[in-house]
Amino acid sequence: MINPLLDFSGLPRFADIRTEHITPAVEELLARGRSIVEKVNCEAAVPTWQNFVQPMTDVHEHLFRTWGQVAHLNAVMNSPKLREVYNTNLPIITKYYAELAQNQALFEKFKKLHDSSKFKCLSDAQKKIVENELRDFRLGGAELEPEKKKRFLRIQEELSTLSSKFSDNLLDTTNSFMLHTENVEDVSGIPNDVLQTARETAEKDGDSGWKFTLHAPSYQPIMQYADNRELRRKMYHAYSTRASEFGISDHSSSSDTDWDNTPLIYKILELRKEEAQILGFDCYAEVSLVSKMASTPKQILDFLVELATKAKPYAKLDLEELCRFASDYLRLNKLESWDLAYVSEKLQVERYAFSDKEVKQYFPETKVLSGMFKLVENLYSISITLAEETPNVQFWHPDVKFFNINDTDGKLIGQFYVDLYARPSKQGGAWMDDAITRRRVETAEHDIQTPVAYLNCNFAKPISLNGQLRPALFTHDEVIILFHEFGHGLHHLLTQVEELGVSGINGVEWDAVELPSQYMENFCWEWEVLANMSQHVDSGAPLPRELFDKILAAKNFQSGLQTLRQIEFSLFDMHLHYDFNLGEGKSVLQLLDKIREQVAVIIPPEFNRFPNSFTHIFAGGYAAGYYSYKWAEVLSADAYSMFEESEDGVMNEKISARFRDEILAVGGSRTALESFIALRGREPKIDALLRHCGMAVK
Repeated sequence: MINPLLDFSGLPRFADIRTEHITPAVEELLARGRSIVEKVNCEAAVPTWQNFVQPMTDVHEHLFRTWGQVAHLNAVMNSPKLREVYNTNLPIITKYYAELAQNQALFEKFKKLHDSSKFKCLSDAQKKIVENELRDFRLGGAELEPEKKKRFLRIQEELSTLSSKFSDNLLDTTNSFMLHTENVEDVSGIPNDVLQTARETAEKDGDSGWKFTLHAPSYQPIMQYADNRELRRKMYHAYSTRASEFGISDHSSSSDTDWDNTPLIYKILELRKEEAQILGFDCYAEVSLVSKMASTPKQILDFLVELATKAKPYAKLDLEELCRFASDYLRLNKLESWDLAYVSEKLQVERYAFSDKEVKQYFPETKVLSGMFKLVENLYSISITLAEETPNVQFWHPDVKFFNINDTDGKLIGQFYVDLYARPSKQGGAWMDDAITRRRVETAEHDIQTPVAYLNCNFAKPISLNGQLRPALFTHDEVIILFHEFGHGLHHLLTQVEELGVSGINGVEWDAVELPSQYMENFCWEWEVLANMSQHVDSGAPLPRELFDKILAAKNFQSGLQTLRQIEFSLFDMHLHYDFNLGEGKSVLQLLDKIREQVAVIIPPEFNRFPNSFTHIFAGGYAAGYYSYKWAEVLSADAYSMFEESEDGVMNEKISARFRDEILAVGGSRTALESFIALRGREPKIDALLRHCGMAVK
């Protein structure tokens, strides 16, 4: 029987995959890869797309798809056995790609192809791939001396291991914490659906009362609604010290102190700086920016500081109002970090006369999904259907759903999995990932490979109340998160590019990849969109216009504070990888404190260890790139303002078709700036972002 990880005839065979399949599949695919590389290197003919690029594309796509399935399972169905096999093979995979990037013979062949007459005959997408390859070979150390190449390889292997360990530590500490109470006064104010889940958690352990965890569906409502200040403090302390030197809280099920990410942070930074210097750069930030829209660290820092300068007066007003309300109405004379979400919720109710608890009753999962799908169907002339009868669809968990996207002629153009709920085996946050990428293939049955995506979130799952199963309910913020990730998905699924290296999100500059996702968020503030995706979970009534107007009025509630928070993280990331000197004796926390002194108006308590859970930069792809969220927000707000300038509103098919054709369809086949100019007819401006955030000069 064929190893399911080596079956590329269709969709991933998740139900058939076992951990014992992983290592043999990796070994087989690496052997195939090395064989093809040796073959093309020995090819005496002048390198062309057909005899050189295409064979390597084919074999490495199989490796990418196989390892992508393994990595996906490790993120959504983590287990000790799977983690062990994943972490054993990760350095091997990393080493293979690092060696590939240093292969001098391949590098020379790409240069020959680029300089040959054949290059002029390539498509624009193919030319972009060759140019990207030349850039990546240089960044991969292809031009280094032999000894430096060896050291560079070791650094890549070690960095991949450290990043994986960083994620594992955070997941383990998150899972280890459990706060148990049987006192009904402790849970005052907490929504019933959250309490029901906490009661079910306690019952599974044979206990009465309630058990709360640090997973988002449990932690966030407590911080927002729990009247018991001491309960909020305990939860905040446990959450903000995860994977730190403080060890595990007394309320956890473990006392393992090996989950401290502090030494990993310093080692990762040390290795990244060494990597940059080996390549001839002064710092890792310079390496990171070679493949981004922004050109220098200074350009980014200037952008962030300018934005902070505009946002800080609004943030100060936000904080003053919060403190005044806490003192006058809640008798809290000193506002602590564990009070912020709670007081903000009370202030929002007082000012706008609505609560998230009220709003979420109008956003049951089924209605939200169908409404979101209906929106994009109208925008992009597609249809989305639940693929209940699609043959050979296998799932990694019973909660997962699978959907098809078809064009107006009924032709299948994309497919995606949706995994919405939090669970202990799943890493936190929300993300989109690609399972299969659109490309032209030469087979008897197909000529275009159908793209497939994963959409992952960490929302609270449906619960049983009074013997009836109620659908999952989303807050408006969670609706925005869902739209955000689906925006990434559409970028991957609606591409029209036929070359793998620049199809979908491939080849898109990292600081522009958030454009489609943040663009989608804007629709969550439109009445004609929300009216069609809301329905009260009990009465079936649509969202009242009066309640929507309150939500809209509160759109920029504390936008100053929220903007400064993102800028704080972005500055921290950039300075860490730009001008932070590990040898000067200053700590990462001291750097963060200095940045907070400059831009923040809220200073967390001394025990807060935010860096130890900053997976974006220590275990993700955002190192020296977290600024991308604000950078791309400029692009997305400016792009969305096309609707605002139109008399036809958000259902303008002409504008939507233009966005699809100039942004979604082209993927990475041209630079993001070229795509934006093709869309807007000019370079991006910051005005729309400031207006959307309520910080425009009037």
